[in-house]
Amino acid sequence: MNNQLLERIKGLELRFSEVATLITDPDVIADMKRYVRLNKEYRELEKLVQTKKELERTLDTIEMAKSILEEESDTDLRAMAQEELLTLEPQVAVLEEKIKILMLPADPEDAKNCVVEIRGGTGGDEAALFAGELYRMYVKFAELKGWRTEVTSFNEGTAGGYKEIVFNVKGEGVYGILKYESGVHRVQRVPSTETQGRVHTSAATVAVLPEAEELDIVIRNEDIRRDEFCSSGPGGQSVNTTYSAIRLTHIPTGTVVQCQDEKSKLKNLEKAMVELRTRLYNIEYQKRMDEVAAKRKTMVSSGDRSAKIRTYNYPQSRLTDHRINFTMYNLDAALNGDIQEVIDKLIIEENAARMEEAAM
Repeated sequence: MNNQLLERIKGLELRFSEVATLITDPDVIADMKRYVRLNKEYRELEKLVQTKKELERTLDTIEMAKSILEEESDTDLRAMAQEELLTLEPQVAVLEEKIKILMLPADPEDAKNCVVEIRGGTGGDEAALFAGELYRMYVKFAELKGWRTEVTSFNEGTAGGYKEIVFNVKGEGVYGILKYESGVHRVQRVPSTETQGRVHTSAATVAVLPEAEELDIVIRNEDIRRDEFCSSGPGGQSVNTTYSAIRLTHIPTGTVVQCQDEKSKLKNLEKAMVELRTRLYNIEYQKRMDEVAAKRKTMVSSGDRSAKIRTYNYPQSRLTDHRINFTMYNLDAALNGDIQEVIDKLIIEENAARMEEAAM
């Protein structure tokens, strides 16, 4: 790595030591907003410091192996040293690349939980069925990652699926992974109602929003109108006959959210407040995303939720991500939550664009 990069790493190592001291300071702990921010910074810098140490250990081992090849005559020792070199030398470039990526300014939203909204688009009943399959895909993916999902509101389609479903996803680094799913998802298949066997195209939109914490945005009570009503959908008498569902309207912006998933009015109110904070916070966040998209010529994380990002073709068992021209022929696996390969390729593409931007 060049000297300029090494100097930057040294500076970040010093910052890591400084942050490690600060997060044990009682005055910092008393300031919750600052303490949370410093803890996030500590975790990010820790990854960089650990990767640098791993690189240093690898380089030391390589030097030792080279010394053995130069100085030793023992055949077995030389063979072991040669094998180590063949294994470790390719790792140097990988670790250096990882360090460069870790040194890119992190999006502070990436570590957050998120709110996901799926809406059936063009295609009527077929679009609602597809929206339901996308919801199932993300739930399966979350299970594979060890994340938790909670539905806050839904509107079922007449033939099944969902006209609209909103749910929270909670876990480590959730938004940083799921943010690539925002956009229009298109499905091509023969609907069950089609008698001629013709392939139809339908669509559903996915919006992934970083969950706003109480520290991120303050909402005044006088700016909220609260309505209570009976929940609809499955759930039995207690769901359908008590006024436990909550609808919140933010008067200054006209933003409306509702939650009917819980039997408890208080739990529904709590979930609705999380979604309201998130939607208001995302009005400003989307402005920042638009600025990034204007500078960076990639659709990967531009936040453009009207862009067609992916096609699911059932007859050919094909999934195509149009942003990176990537196609996989294992649609069943993808719909069962195996979408990590696609997301990994999107992350690589995005990081490449960010590194190019940093170099300029």
